[in-house]
Amino acid sequence: MVTVLIVAGAGATAICADLAARTIREEIDAMKVLGINPIQRLVVPRVLASTVVALLLNGLVCTIGILGGFGFSVFFQGVNPGAFVNGITLLTGFGELMISQVKAGLFGMIAGLVASYLGLNVRGGAKSVGDAVNQTVVFAFMALFVVNLLVTAVGIKLTGG
Repeated sequence: MVTVLIVAGAGATAICADLAARTIREEIDAMKVLGINPIQRLVVPRVLASTVVALLLNGLVCTIGILGGFGFSVFFQGVNPGAFVNGITLLTGFGELMISQVKAGLFGMIAGLVASYLGLNVRGGAKSVGDAVNQTVVFAFMALFVVNLLVTAVGIKLTGG
């Protein structure tokens, strides 16, 4: 969920604001006139970047979480390090880590797609750019929470949890 909040809250809003400003300034129309596909040139790299960043961020969050749990358990609660390492697979296994990576990849892709769609379809002036950015946050959060629910349900069935 940390990945959702960061990717949708920060990354997607930046993507939307950039594309919406380009749309308002008619740069997207100019690209089309020049024969440049704005989807290929602007959207695809942003969606791929959003996906990769979400995957990397999730890996970092998982690593910090496991190491933080180890440090807290061993240094503050006096748990034997070997016992912690031996017992960590009871709660966190490879399947759960892979499900979290799948979720993160989907979150990044969906946030990038929502932001790109809203940014490229903005109409009006500067006020509509702000409205599109606000809509991006709301729509991305709603979509990501639904995806989280669905992928979690499928993941529980697959891992037998």
